[in-house]
Amino acid sequence: MTWRTVTWRIWCGLAGAALAVAALPGPASADPTDPAGPDVQPVAAAEAAPPPIDDGKVVSSPPEIAKTLDGWTLTVGGKDETQLVIAPLTTAVSSREYEVGGTFTGSIKNPSGAPAPAKGVLEVGYQIGCGIDMTTGTGVLLGGTAGGNAGLTTFGGLSLLSPGPVVFLPNAGVNIGGSVAVSLKPGVINVVPITKKPYGSSNPWVWVSHQRIKIDGCVGQSFIRSFALLSRSTEEGDEIAAWYGTTKIV
Repeated sequence: MTWRTVTWRIWCGLAGAALAVAALPGPASADPTDPAGPDVQPVAAAEAAPPPIDDGKVVSSPPEIAKTLDGWTLTVGGKDETQLVIAPLTTAVSSREYEVGGTFTGSIKNPSGAPAPAKGVLEVGYQIGCGIDMTTGTGVLLGGTAGGNAGLTTFGGLSLLSPGPVVFLPNAGVNIGGSVAVSLKPGVINVVPITKKPYGSSNPWVWVSHQRIKIDGCVGQSFIRSFALLSRSTEEGDEIAAWYGTTKIV
């Protein structure tokens, strides 16, 4: 065997080995990327936060400052007010009951601007506006033969449970051939006095806490606001400064 034959056989062996290596399977390639992306489960939407609980706090309006005819200055106002709607003890839909509180103050200064003792009255109370009044009407009128089913009916498609002009009216069920009529009166403003404090100083005040006030015969929306009247009395006349709080819609 010649050296050329040996060389040829070696070369053929190396070439065969190279082909064998090339024919070996390579590492498995990763699957192609899913164009739709990973299978991600949707996250459930967060539940809506419950509405805040009404703690009854009311932002008071600015104090009233009045300059009198003889040069004195009367200042009257309120602060730290609360007006909380509560269920009436009567459970009647035509009743409105509130729990109120606050501090109501007055200030009297002479023409020089210095606090000066005076005599007068600091009056504090509340005004409750009623959309429809039933207290002076003739109520529910029945005609024909009336049955004995008492309950509630809506008037004009209105309801006490919505913020609009809503009315639930007491009624008595009637048989066929009967009739029901409701006598209503336009809304009124009910004045609920709390106190009339006579004073003889320069800084009278009234503090109210957890005071219950109630009105009856009111259907539909109602409105409530506080008021304070500061009067200064002299032998010549009376001077009165009036302050009204923020109106709360119920």
